[in-house]
Amino acid sequence: MSSPEEPTIGRLVGDASRDIALLVQTVIKLAKSELRVSAKAGAVGIGMIAVSAFFGLLIIVLLSIAAAYFIVMAGLDPAWAFLIVAGFYLVLVALLILVGIRLLKKIRAPEKTIAAAKEIPAALKGHTDAAAGAQTPLTTAPRPASHRR
Repeated sequence: MSSPEEPTIGRLVGDASRDIALLVQTVIKLAKSELRVSAKAGAVGIGMIAVSAFFGLLIIVLLSIAAAYFIVMAGLDPAWAFLIVAGFYLVLVALLILVGIRLLKKIRAPEKTIAAAKEIPAALKGHTDAAAGAQTPLTTAPRPASHRR
């Protein structure tokens, strides 16, 4: 039948099932990690754009009040004060929009998860690219500094 050294078919199937479950769990954890980073950057970027939209409304109100004072008064003191405040908000809005857009550009697809998921069918069939020297997220670990090209 089988020697004590050779695993049984049941044990091989059990090991394969456990390994597949571990692989799927690892890929799911990787996806969650990558998406959490992108979602956080996207949320902060959208939040900054929303705040800048609110300040944009304030600018319209302040500029309208300042324009009314210019028409009513010939002594420009209150109107200039309103224009200075509106100018401050204008600069703040421009800064928030630039920072928000920069944060939105940091949103990325979960590239490591996609690469790992593409390996699963080949791994289930018993094919690996490790023998060919290809580095993939699931088949290789980082090389020591002495072995890097």
